[in-house]
Amino acid sequence: MRVSQVSPRLYLSDLDSALKTSILTSRNISLVVNASGLDTVSYPPLDGLQVLHVPVQDQPHAPLRDFFHLVADRIHQNRTGSTLVHCSAGRSRSPALVMAYLMRCEGLSLCQAHGLVLERRPFIRPNAGFWRQLMEFESSLFGRNTVAMVTTSAGVLPAVLENSQGPGTCINI
Repeated sequence: MRVSQVSPRLYLSDLDSALKTSILTSRNISLVVNASGLDTVSYPPLDGLQVLHVPVQDQPHAPLRDFFHLVADRIHQNRTGSTLVHCSAGRSRSPALVMAYLMRCEGLSLCQAHGLVLERRPFIRPNAGFWRQLMEFESSLFGRNTVAMVTTSAGVLPAVLENSQGPGTCINI
C-alpha cells in the first residue's frame, strides 16, 4: 500500500514510490506534487512529467494552507494524465493537500474528504496544525466546520461535528 488511489486520476504515496518509473508510468502520472520538503528530488526523466514543489516541513506551524489553492488548481487542471501527491511517508502533508483539493474542487466537507482519504490510505495522520489549517479552509469555503479540535486522553485530536453515527474522533488512533 505504498501508493493509494484516492480517485480515478489521483494518487497518494511516499517519496520512494514517487521516484519509481514503473509506478509513474503504470498510473499514467503526468503531474507530481512534491510535498516532501526536499527540493532536490530527481524524478525519472519521463516526457511531459510536471512537478509542483510544495516547500513545507511536517511541522504544526508550517504554512501548508498557503498551497491549498495552488495545489487544488493544478490537480484540477491536469487533463493529460493522473496526479501523484507525495510527501516523505504519505501520512501528513500529502493527505492534507488531497483533502484540501477534495473540499475545493469536489465539494466534499472536511469530514467527508478525510473519510475518503482514510478509506483509501488507512495510516494517514495529518499533524494538528494541518488539521487546524484544513478546518479554517473548510470554513472559508463553506462557512461552517464539520470537524473541531478537542482534548482527549490521547491529546488534542480532530473530532467529527456532523456524523450519522453520532460524535466521534476523526482520526485513526
